[in-house]
Amino acid sequence: MGTQDTLLVMHGGGPTAVINASLFGAVDEALRTPEAGRVLGALGGVGGILDGRFVDFGTVSRETLALLPHSPSSAIGTSRKPLEEKDYRALAHALKREHVRWLLPTGGNGTMNTCGEIWRACRAEGVNIDVVGIPKTMDNDIAVTDHAPGYASAALYMAASVSEVCCDVRGLPIHIVIVEAMGRNAGWVTAASALADESGTGGPDLIYLPERDFDEGQFLESCQELIDEKGSGVVVVSEGLHKKGGVPVAPLLMETGRSRYFGDVSAHLARLVVQKLGYKARSEKPGLLGRASMPWQSAVDHEEAIQCGREAVRAALEGDSGKMVGIERVSSAPYAVRYVRIPIEQVMLDERTLPDRYINAAGNGVTEEFRSWLRPLLGQDLPRFASFV
Repeated sequence: MGTQDTLLVMHGGGPTAVINASLFGAVDEALRTPEAGRVLGALGGVGGILDGRFVDFGTVSRETLALLPHSPSSAIGTSRKPLEEKDYRALAHALKREHVRWLLPTGGNGTMNTCGEIWRACRAEGVNIDVVGIPKTMDNDIAVTDHAPGYASAALYMAASVSEVCCDVRGLPIHIVIVEAMGRNAGWVTAASALADESGTGGPDLIYLPERDFDEGQFLESCQELIDEKGSGVVVVSEGLHKKGGVPVAPLLMETGRSRYFGDVSAHLARLVVQKLGYKARSEKPGLLGRASMPWQSAVDHEEAIQCGREAVRAALEGDSGKMVGIERVSSAPYAVRYVRIPIEQVMLDERTLPDRYINAAGNGVTEEFRSWLRPLLGQDLPRFASFV
């Protein structure tokens, strides 16, 4: 594709509502900066690099590029391809063949590990490539940064969706409804459901996070109390919910490397309510619907994702390699942040879970401190609802 120095953006891991906003920020910043040379995107993640599949953003119309921040999922594709040491060396030389001078991997802690390993491999192989990571994850489990682009939109979707479920159950209080949120080991998205009550008609009655061991007996007792008190209840649970000793609440369907495929926790718990308590129960699992929803894209998330992409280009062109762009909160009221550059080795596969101070003493809800931390990220107030029951 030519001999000109090249800036390459690559996506890794699960899509989000704003991964394309980061892509837009990086591409737009690079195209405005002549020294960036060619600006490419790897099609399909690391596989696209190894196979030589790229999109040249210099040939894409401005009208099409302007669609990126409003497009769900990953416009250039992504992957979860497992890599070994030899693969990183192969990637370093594949990048050299394409005259890549600057590489910007976008993703979560797994992709930041890839970012760090490619950076190390390039140095070991004598390949002159600067590598700067762009954070992305709906799970919000990247270390050091205050939060990661992708999370706020998933949190807004979860809070808004659970508020509607709560209205439904309030209007027809005949069952326990269990909503399952994504997030393997970190309960950030699950916890966000607590803000559903800001719609004015109540929020979830119970929230169970993977940071706490799940007690089946206590869960059933709590559900019986809800049935006795008001004839219904809304429970939000994490897909990674586990019992003491790390035993999954619902048996794993499959486990390969870092990837764990859970059974439906919400369906399992709904069956328990029916079988043990003899009461109606339903399960709801938004799943992918909440991962990259454009109608619930947070305005704050949108803007921060773009700025992370821009900052990554600036860092790369300055030669500030082996870093990840991070978000540092300056103030919550008024909300303000600044963009920092974090050594990539501080975030490689370091999973950030919900801290104890954000979880209530009973382990079935969140604290006001968490709510205050999350609220400005949503970028808007939840819709207000009316109810007379």
